Amino acid sequence: MSILSSINDCFVPIHKKGYPFLLSGIAATIGLAFLSAHLFWVVLIITIWVGYFFRNPQRTTPIADGIVVAPAEGHVSMITEIAPPSELGLLSEPMLRVSVFMSIFDCHVNRMPVSGTIRRIAYRPGKFFNAELDKASDHNERNGLVIETPYGKIAVVQIAGLIARRIEHWVSEDQQMEAGDRFGLIRFGSRLDVYLPLGTPLNVSVGQIAVVGETVLAHLNDRTNSGHFKTS
Repeated sequence: MSILSSINDCFVPIHKKGYPFLLSGIAATIGLAFLSAHLFWVVLIITIWVGYFFRNPQRTTPIADGIVVAPAEGHVSMITEIAPPSELGLLSEPMLRVSVFMSIFDCHVNRMPVSGTIRRIAYRPGKFFNAELDKASDHNERNGLVIETPYGKIAVVQIAGLIARRIEHWVSEDQQMEAGDRFGLIRFGSRLDVYLPLGTPLNVSVGQIAVVGETVLAHLNDRTNSGHFKTS
């Protein structure tokens, strides 16, 4: 193993969206080093946290027909049956909703839960309630993606939280994506909802920790095909 490879293994990459915040923090830290020792340490700790927040680690996504992987890193906060948001253009009938809550200490790069084609992207402004609350799905600012798969349409919705004030996505309608592909980011602390057809077998329960792009939330079919992985 080369020295460069060893160094890369020790440091988690930082997403480019975090560069402006990190560079600003570094500049402020250097400036305060000559002005105030107390403020220097405070800003240094905040700068280190910013780098940690925007980390963009590799994840190994299972490759199997019909799997649904976690689109966010955090804990499964809710599982319920409810109609999806109206702006998604899906049927008003209930679907199975799995919610993953991200704290400010979780990785905030979002990944596609399934392989398929993005058929709709719908943004809706709203409030900023605590994203762990059930009402956040209805009232908070959000951005939803409807994904067409061989098993029907599913949706993933990025929801802003109490601290989160910016939802970003880097995909477009009619774009083909694979499960585990990066598609967006929310800062700082928030939640993602995945809407699945009723009766979809689940692999997780409320309170379970989910690893973005790796943890299998559900199976859109009844078969589990293991043994193949992709790393990205």
